[in-house]
Amino acid sequence: MKTLKDMLVNDRFAAEAGVELLEVREGYARARMQVTERHLNAGGVCQGGALFTLADLAFAAVANSRNQLTLSLNAHITFFHSVSSGYVYAEAVEVYAHAKIPYVEVRLVDEAGNPIAQFCSSGYRKNVSLDLEGLM
Repeated sequence: MKTLKDMLVNDRFAAEAGVELLEVREGYARARMQVTERHLNAGGVCQGGALFTLADLAFAAVANSRNQLTLSLNAHITFFHSVSSGYVYAEAVEVYAHAKIPYVEVRLVDEAGNPIAQFCSSGYRKNVSLDLEGLM
């Protein structure tokens, strides 16, 4: 059997973007992505879609941490500051653990802890249990 972290490694888009899942526990997750030249847009800063992908994987870890398949219903991101190198960290917290529609907030920060973006999403918990042996 595999863990939730093992399952999320199969998110090939996030893996190709360089997103790493660092920690998962029920209702909480932490991930990171090293911003490299491949992440930069024409303005020389990290492309918003790359930051969204980092936040979305952290959301997926939290939303599925209750061992029930949960998919995103909506997502919103607000960018505060640009970044062009170094690690960006995503800290995701399940703010409302509803049985069907959980709500998760993800805070993105740079290596110094400065805010980069805030991501908010709700999900839909399907009536499908995940065949997992644990979270990490």
